[in-house]
Order: sequence, then C-alpha cells, then structure tokens
Amino acid sequence: VQLVESGGGLVQPGGSLRLSCAASGFTFSNYVMSWYRQAPGKERELVAAITSGSEISAGEMTNYADSVKGRFSISRDNAKNTVYLQMNSLKPEDTAVYYCAARGGAVGPYEYWGQGTQVTVSS
Repeated sequence: VQLVESGGGLVQPGGSLRLSCAASGFTFSNYVMSWYRQAPGKERELVAAITSGSEISAGEMTNYADSVKGRFSISRDNAKNTVYLQMNSLKPEDTAVYYCAARGGAVGPYEYWGQGTQVTVSS
C-alpha cells in the first residue's frame, strides 16, 4: 500500500497550490480519503475529507475544517486512484506538512498514511 503526496512548495500569501495524492495497493474507490496537516509545535488536524460515494446514494460528500472552508476544495478521481486538494487564498497560517490518509469505513481510524508534503506560505 502506498499514498504518495505531491504538489507542495513555497507560495506567497494569497496564492494557490494543488496537492495530489496517488494511491496504490488497495481498492481506492471504496475508501474515504482525507487531507490532514501538522504545523510545527501543533497537533495534526483534519483539513478536508471526501467519502467514497459508494455508500451514499447521493454521491460523494465532503467535509472541511472551518479554517479552510471557502478556500480549499477536495476532490477525487477514482479512475486515477488520486485525491486532490485545491488550496486558494493561502495564508501564512496554512503553513504545515500536509498528509493524505485513507479509511475503509465511514468511521474509525485511518488505515493508511502518506509521507507528507511541505506547504510554506510566506512572502
């Protein structure tokens, strides 16, 4: 099993980045996928999550931390086994290592984690 994040980097405040997480080794389409982040000296926090869609007749559902609502957007491409995080209007407080995570059930612990990608927002 692998989750490989990419797309991090240095960006100025107000800028945008798109993170990608390529998954392999499990049935991606059946898993809830999420993005977490951890800033220096702070606890890891959930940024955004997207359901698999298979268990909800209405399709995929998304959830966001209050601090990123309206600025970040999570999406997934099950054909490519990839989940994305589009980050707009970035702020210095968004600086953190961003991790991709996968969970097989609607609730419970995340089973798989990526190695993380650094996002730095600074002028």
